[in-house]
Amino acid sequence: MQTFFVEIKCRLGKTYEVASELADREIASEIYSTAGNYDILAKFHVASDVDIGHFVAQKVQSIPEIADTHTIITFKAF
Repeated sequence: MQTFFVEIKCRLGKTYEVASELADREIASEIYSTAGNYDILAKFHVASDVDIGHFVAQKVQSIPEIADTHTIITFKAF
């Protein structure tokens, strides 16, 4: 199992639409609203054989109202 986070910048006024679409797709384990450079922080868990880059490109960045993303790959839980 791989765990990673994606910071998501939404087009102006579209944060709630993006969050709703992420929830509807049932791909994120947790979705948070954030302040700062990004609007949403989403946590994902995928199988070890899943390519994270392809997952983000196909499942997350395909939401039209997303302007930018920043992926944070984790490697150890404390």
